[in-house]
Amino acid sequence: MKKIKKATAIKYENGYDAPIVTAAGIGYIADEIVRTAQESKVAIVQNEELANLLSNVDIGSEIPVELYDAIAKVIAYVMDIDALMKKN
Repeated sequence: MKKIKKATAIKYENGYDAPIVTAAGIGYIADEIVRTAQESKVAIVQNEELANLLSNVDIGSEIPVELYDAIAKVIAYVMDIDALMKKN
């Protein structure tokens, strides 16, 4: 069975109670989410399990408490990458 591509986008800013899901989709929509992120130079983290879980969250909603730890790791990773890119 062929896997269906899924993608989600999250946003977090200081002052938010939790990150929010800003986009989610499968197939062509997933491709567009990834393309838009690449064009905007937004970090992309590939995690199939997390994408599956986040795709069940309504767009515009905060991520559930159960995903805080996983999302915190993603945000920390992205912040590390951003810091390295600024040094170069």
